[in-house]
Amino acid sequence: MKYFYGITICLVFMACNKNVLDRPPLTNYMDDKYWRNEDDVRMYVNTYYPNYFNGYNSSFTVDYAPVRGYTFNDDLTKKNVQTNFESTIPNSRGSYSESAEWLQNYGGPTWDFAWVRKSNVLLDRLENVLKAKIPDEAYKHWAAVGRFFRGFEYSRLVSVFGNIPYYDRVIEQSDLNALYKDRENRGLVMDKVYDDFKYALANMRENDGAQLVNKYIAAAFISRLMLFEGTFEHYHGIDEARAKKYLEFAAEAADIVMTSNKYQFGSDFKALFSSDNLSGNPEVILYRSYDAGQSITHAIGSYQNGTEVVGVDANLVLMKSFILNDGRVWQDSASSSLPHTGSFAIADLIKTRDPRFEASFFDKPLGSSATLLYGFKFASREALTYIGKPYPPAWGSNTNTSDAPVIRLAEVVLNWIEAKAELAEHFGGSAVTQNDIDKSINAIRDRPLDGAAIAKGIKKTAHLSLASLPNDPARDGDVSPLLWEIRRERRMEFVFEFSRLMDLKRWKKIQYMNFTNPDYFLGPWVNVPVEIPSALSTTTIGKARVKKADGTVITYDGTNAANMVGYWMVENASNRNAFTDRVYTSPVGTSQIQEYESRGYKLTQTNGW
Repeated sequence: MKYFYGITICLVFMACNKNVLDRPPLTNYMDDKYWRNEDDVRMYVNTYYPNYFNGYNSSFTVDYAPVRGYTFNDDLTKKNVQTNFESTIPNSRGSYSESAEWLQNYGGPTWDFAWVRKSNVLLDRLENVLKAKIPDEAYKHWAAVGRFFRGFEYSRLVSVFGNIPYYDRVIEQSDLNALYKDRENRGLVMDKVYDDFKYALANMRENDGAQLVNKYIAAAFISRLMLFEGTFEHYHGIDEARAKKYLEFAAEAADIVMTSNKYQFGSDFKALFSSDNLSGNPEVILYRSYDAGQSITHAIGSYQNGTEVVGVDANLVLMKSFILNDGRVWQDSASSSLPHTGSFAIADLIKTRDPRFEASFFDKPLGSSATLLYGFKFASREALTYIGKPYPPAWGSNTNTSDAPVIRLAEVVLNWIEAKAELAEHFGGSAVTQNDIDKSINAIRDRPLDGAAIAKGIKKTAHLSLASLPNDPARDGDVSPLLWEIRRERRMEFVFEFSRLMDLKRWKKIQYMNFTNPDYFLGPWVNVPVEIPSALSTTTIGKARVKKADGTVITYDGTNAANMVGYWMVENASNRNAFTDRVYTSPVGTSQIQEYESRGYKLTQTNGW
C-alpha cells in the first residue's frame, strides 16, 4: 500500500491549531468510540508522516525540504550580502499548532510542544483504553511507535533550543506547575529520549506493511539523532559520559539496519533523487511517494531544471572539497595520473571528481545559478533538455511527481562509521578497521554508475585506504585525517540535503559560516565569452567579474570580453554580519517569557541570549 502523506485528519480530542491550554475535555465518548482497535491507532499515527518524513514536502512548501529549504550552510553562496544569523531576541518564538513552521536557520522546529502532546495522548490511550483490547504484541508495537515519535520530536527541539521542558504524560489544563515548568538540562531530556528509542527498537515490529514505520526505519533515524547528540555533547564539552552513551547507541542502531541485509547499494546516485517510483530501489529505507492523480506533488525538481533560480548556489569551497576519483585531494593533483585535476572548469570537474559531482551538477555554466554551477541532483537528465522550452508537469512549477528518498542506506553507514571513529578516537572504543571502511565509505563508492555517466567517461572513486589516507592541507588541525575523510564523504553525499548545517552545529564548526575565505564568493573557472556569452551584455557591464589565478580581478566593461576568463565572482557577494557561538541554539521569544511571568512562573532564556 502506498502512503502519500496527504492525510490531514483532525480528531476532536486533538483540538487542532488551538492553544495548548485551551483543549476540550477528554470525554468517555471520544475514548470509547475512537480508540477501538489497531486500525484506529494506525490512522492516528498516519498523521505523523508528513511532519517527520517530509521528503520534498508538498507544492511550494520548503520546510525540511532539500534545495529550497536547506539553503543556510557554508556550501552555498548567494548574490549580495549572505543571509545573517539571528541577532536579536524575537517578539515571539512559539506555537501551539501541529502545522507550525520550522526555523530554517536552525534546521528544526519552533518552540512548540503540540507534537509532544500528540504522542503523549497516543501513549495514554494505549495504556488506559486499548491495552485490554489488543494483543500484547500490538500494544508494545504501538507504544514503541509513540515513544519513537516522542523521542524524534524532543531530539529536534533539543537541537534547536538546548535545554527544554520535558513532558512524558498528558498535562491537564489545571496543572499549571507542569504546564509552566522551566527548562530542564538537555542531557536529562536526551536520556529520556534514549530510553524511548531503546524501547522502540526492542518492541517495534520489523514489518508493519510497506512504507509504514518499523524497526529498521526507526533504527535509521535513531542513528542520525543519536549521532547528532553524541557529537554535540562531546564537541561542545557538555557531558562526555552521555556523549559516549549516545554514540554507542548511534552505532548500534545503524548496525541493526546494516546487518538486516534488507538494503544494499544497488542504485546509481542519480536515480535516488529523480525517479518517479522508488519502491524497488534497494538503497532506500523509506521514501515519500507523489502522485498527480492524488493531487500530491512538489516543486523541488523544478528548482533544479536548469531554468528556475534558487539563488543560493554551490561555491568554490564546496567544489574543492570533492575528492578526485583516484582518491587524491586536488592539492595533490601533481601526483595524479588524471589530466586537468587542478582545474576548476566544470568540464574538468565532471571528469576528474567523485561521480557524485557529475550527478549533482549540470556540466555547463548556467546563468540561473549565482555561481554559474547549477545543481541538478534532484532533477532527471531529461529535465534539462527542456531548457528554453515548456517544461512538462514532472519538472515544472509545483506539479513534480518524483519520489523523495526520506532516509537511505548511505546515511546509515556514514552515521555508523563516524560514530565508530569518534568512539575509537575519544572514548577508548575499538579502532576502526579497513573492513569497517569497506562496509561504509567504500560500499558507497562502489555504487553502480548510470549509462549517461559512463558515456561521459565518469569513473567510480578509488577506495579509501586506512593505510594511506589523503593528506589534505585544508584539514583542521583538531580533526584527525580519518574523521576529516568521513566528514568529506558526508559533504559529497548530502549536497542540498538536510545534513550540512546540522553537521556544522554538532562538530562545533559554525565558524565555517564566516566567509573570510575568498573562495566562498567564487564559482568555477569559466571562459565566459565561449561558455556563457549571455553573461556579458550591456546589463552586466560593471557587474560581471572574474578572478584570475593570481588574484587579479577583471570587471567586464563592454570591450574586454576576451579577458573574461577566470573564477566567476558572485555578483556583489559579501560576508554576513559577525556572529558568536550563541547561534548554535535559538532564543525563545519575549512573549513566551512574559506568558510564564503572567502566571507567576519563570522561563529561562537560552544561554547567551
